[in-house]
Amino acid sequence: MSTREFIQMAGLHWLLLLAVFLAAPLAAWLCGVAHGKGCGGNAPWKYVYSALVYLACVPGTFAGVITAYTLFFTRQNLMDVNPLVYFLPIVSMVATLVLIHKNVSFDLVPGFDRLAGLMVMIACSFALALAIEKTRIWIVFGGSIERLFVLAAAIFALLKWGVYMLFRRGDEPKQQPPGFPNA
Repeated sequence: MSTREFIQMAGLHWLLLLAVFLAAPLAAWLCGVAHGKGCGGNAPWKYVYSALVYLACVPGTFAGVITAYTLFFTRQNLMDVNPLVYFLPIVSMVATLVLIHKNVSFDLVPGFDRLAGLMVMIACSFALALAIEKTRIWIVFGGSIERLFVLAAAIFALLKWGVYMLFRRGDEPKQQPPGFPNA
């Protein structure tokens, strides 16, 4: 089964898609009601929130990549795609993360930093592939060499941080994302 066939098959089951992608934000809201204010970082709840983050972010990230690929690489009109397949997982991911963040700090959710690192790596890789595709960088680089070095350094720093966050051991300290140097 190809990805295109999977997306078309998923679009046929719209009621199931609605149920699945409305369940994660609803569960996040219900958890906030169940444990009360300020208790989201405690033992059972933080693991429930961790599961909800993964349940929302994995399909949401996949839908984001598919949507960006459709828009930028295949140049397909987004008015012709099924919104439940392309946009509902992204909306569900954002809503779930907003509701979870209201109840608990993401620092207390196990595995959130690794998932954030993975999403940064995916975003940087996509941006790099898009830049190479749009500028035809493999043929000739039209900008100055300084811009090329700045672009390469920025992407390298973000990828390095993303890889560290994704593959660090549990006993290693968290690292702040790279920022611009102070002038």
